[in-house]
Amino acid sequence: MKNKKIIKKNFEFQEIISKQEFHRNSAFVIYYSKNDKGYFRYGISVGKKLGNAVTRNKIKRQIRMMIQDQIKILPEFSYDIIIIARNRMMQNSFDQNQKELNKLVVRFLK
Repeated sequence: MKNKKIIKKNFEFQEIISKQEFHRNSAFVIYYSKNDKGYFRYGISVGKKLGNAVTRNKIKRQIRMMIQDQIKILPEFSYDIIIIARNRMMQNSFDQNQKELNKLVVRFLK
């Protein structure tokens, strides 16, 4: 079954980023835009500067887990978001990163 909640296409990433609506902190940058689909979609981007493929995949898995926890807490909302990991994420623990991501998501929903 195809997962409709993941953004994978480059043109979709570029479309959301080009709208220039974002929030950032030391660990993440979140670009967002309202969608008309009626459900939440997300994309994750981890640059090559953060490490080799194994490290980048680990970061993506951690971010997916953070998003899963966030979806359980927040009500349904129809946004497209792109989460970009920054260098500081590598230095923080999982719990610290989760708190940072929660702060950003709550900030853009206001």
